[in-house]
Amino acid sequence: MQYAIVIEKSATGYGAYVPDLPGCIAVGESEEEVRDLIGEAIEFHLDGMREDGIPIPSPSSRVEYINIPNAA
Repeated sequence: MQYAIVIEKSATGYGAYVPDLPGCIAVGESEEEVRDLIGEAIEFHLDGMREDGIPIPSPSSRVEYINIPNAA
């Protein structure tokens, strides 16, 4: 399964979350680190859902970009 993730830069590093898995987040000092950590967080999150008997949601979020002329 492939879940969409959102990575955001902050003043102290990077954060990531999964729109289809509320509460599934990770933080790291670099983009590479936060990508690795969110992958681990997704696995951990899904394992917890299985253990609790909660149905695993199918990925439904998608990412698109919109070009806004003269926005810069």
